[in-house]
Amino acid sequence: MDDGLSDVSDLSSPPASPCAPPGFWPSPPPSQEADESSAARSQDEMPPARKRRKVTPKERTTVHLDLTNPGVDSYADQRSQIDLLTKTLRRHRKIVVIAGAGISTSAGIPDFRSTDGLFRSLQKKHNLKASGKLLFDAAVYQDESLTASFHEMVRSLSAEAAKTSPTAFHHMMARLGQENRLTRLYTQNIDGIETSMPPLSTQVPLNMKAPWPRTIQLHGSLEKMICQKCRHLTDFQGELFDGPEAPLCPACFETDAVRATTGQRSHGVGKMRPRIVLYNEHNPDEEAIASVMNADVRSRPDALVVVGTSLKIPGVRRLVKNLCTVIRGRRNGVTMWINNEPPVGREFEDCWDLMVKGDCEEVARLVNLKRWDDNTDDDVFDECNSSEVERVKKQGTVSVIIQTPRKKQKTNTGFLTPSSSQDDEQSDLPHKSAAAAAAASNATSRSNPASRGRSLNEVLAKAKEQTGPASRKKAAPKKKATTTTKTTKPTANKKPAATKNARITSFSRVTKASGVAGRAGVGKADSKPDKDEPAKPMHPVSPGAVRNNNGPLVSNLGSKRASSDDESAWSNSETISPKSIPNGMSRLIC
Repeated sequence: MDDGLSDVSDLSSPPASPCAPPGFWPSPPPSQEADESSAARSQDEMPPARKRRKVTPKERTTVHLDLTNPGVDSYADQRSQIDLLTKTLRRHRKIVVIAGAGISTSAGIPDFRSTDGLFRSLQKKHNLKASGKLLFDAAVYQDESLTASFHEMVRSLSAEAAKTSPTAFHHMMARLGQENRLTRLYTQNIDGIETSMPPLSTQVPLNMKAPWPRTIQLHGSLEKMICQKCRHLTDFQGELFDGPEAPLCPACFETDAVRATTGQRSHGVGKMRPRIVLYNEHNPDEEAIASVMNADVRSRPDALVVVGTSLKIPGVRRLVKNLCTVIRGRRNGVTMWINNEPPVGREFEDCWDLMVKGDCEEVARLVNLKRWDDNTDDDVFDECNSSEVERVKKQGTVSVIIQTPRKKQKTNTGFLTPSSSQDDEQSDLPHKSAAAAAAASNATSRSNPASRGRSLNEVLAKAKEQTGPASRKKAAPKKKATTTTKTTKPTANKKPAATKNARITSFSRVTKASGVAGRAGVGKADSKPDKDEPAKPMHPVSPGAVRNNNGPLVSNLGSKRASSDDESAWSNSETISPKSIPNGMSRLIC
């Protein structure tokens, strides 16, 4: 061997690991195989994961309804839109209405911004350089000529409003209020037609906190006038507003007169003005109106109706926007726009479920609600108009359907018992007397199904014997008690005495010396009397026996009985007396 490798021995090197033959693949351990197979089997046996249902919001689309050309063909093509309009106003429970001057045009009061509105007519009438909108601005009190024109305008508007009557749409809103389905009516009108009906009454001024009235006047009304100094509120009087000078406040005038008589300085007298909100001035009910709006938005109404307004006022636009967002978030919420022209602005493009172009009076006719003061019952038929009649005639078939209310069928809950008069009448009939007699004979011959023993005739006869006069005479007690004693023992089939008698006997056993009677041979016969023998009365105790202190009460009873019977028998018998008075006896003999 080489010297360099002499120090290394063959045993010091590790043995070589065995090499696997080619094509050999090691198998996994049994535990790993079990785990993988069980995991695969569990995955196959487990049901697929259940997918949670995602509630997607209702897809919102805007449908249009054109009522400018009321005809048979146009209404037939828009039946779904008309159904949406009528069902919303007939069934929804929390409706908010925002109304403008367009709902009063049918009553003869012009609106503001149309071609025949107040802005155009007032400009021509008063020779104004600008639009008639200038007369509704707070600057009218800075110019006497504008003040005079303003006073003339409010006088004429107040007179026209006093002569008008509510329209069909006004009555529809009042009906909603009567049925408590109108949450709120926000009106921009100053004519006061809405508030003239009790279901749409309002409150002036508004409270800061609830409860609030059903109608909220956003711009005031011509029904009231107010002092610019002391805020004194009273009814509007149009005759006082003649010329540029405003009438003086009566409250301020009275207060100033009192101060003058007491030597105090004058605070001045204010002037009255109509309680309407002009452009560029503060609304006295602004904070209260904001509170009402916030409360209505939080209440989540289910329907919104914006009618007869162009939405030019920023505050009204903001309210409409908020309400549309809330109501369209509800699955059954419906928002609708009713006007001759669509709203201006891109912010209202996706706010409406139904846009109605036309007059609001036609809407009220389609909905066909009763007047608010109509308390009559609903008819069982629907009234059809001329357009529907023409449409049916074109179809070639005409049918008349009359529905009558069905009467409720009475349910029999039992069998009525005939009266005595009815029984007498039936018994008098010749053709029924024989049948009744036969039925009675059959009934009496039948056995009692409950007892399955004696027949019904036997039971009735036995009861008659027990309750008859003979039984009563037999059961009557005799005046004198018999003194004869019976020594024969009662037979085994003798029945015991009645319960009432047994109770009396057991109660009196304390004072009757049953032992003595037994020795004389009468105890058993007295304790169990014969069934047919009348009950023997109890002998009264003599006063001497009760007060006798020489001997017990039992000895007196025994001596009395010995005098009437065999004296020798009683003389030889011994009296059984207690050595001491039992408990409770002292109360009976003392």
